[in-house]
Amino acid sequence: MHVQRLDYSAISVGDEIALTDIPAITRTTLALYCGASGDHNPIHVDIDFARKADMPDVFAHGMLSAAYLGRLLTRLAPQEDIRSISVRFTGITNVGDQPRCMGRVIEKSAANGERLVTLSLGCQDQNGGQKLLGEAVVVAY
Repeated sequence: MHVQRLDYSAISVGDEIALTDIPAITRTTLALYCGASGDHNPIHVDIDFARKADMPDVFAHGMLSAAYLGRLLTRLAPQEDIRSISVRFTGITNVGDQPRCMGRVIEKSAANGERLVTLSLGCQDQNGGQKLLGEAVVVAY
């Protein structure tokens, strides 16, 4: 998929972007993410292990939700135009939750000869429960 470069003149502070086509988290999603990421913590795939840890069920890796935020950004701009991304985990994503990722332009600036757009980021479930908060800086042209 070819991604166009972010147009500095076409984006304004307050503009929002969203990624809402993420399927609900399933046990298969978690197993596939374990294999792809190399994170085989049993709390994400072994219900008996999760219950021994006083959890009602397995739950998604925090970095899976962070990856969805990365997808949101790479739909906006190519990977090489992302200057920074930071996230803070704020909630557990359960089996059956459907992640929704959002970004909002909070600043336009320039540094080191580049025009930059700063976005606040968030990932929540279908009920609005916050899972991640963060920020990213992306080059615009």
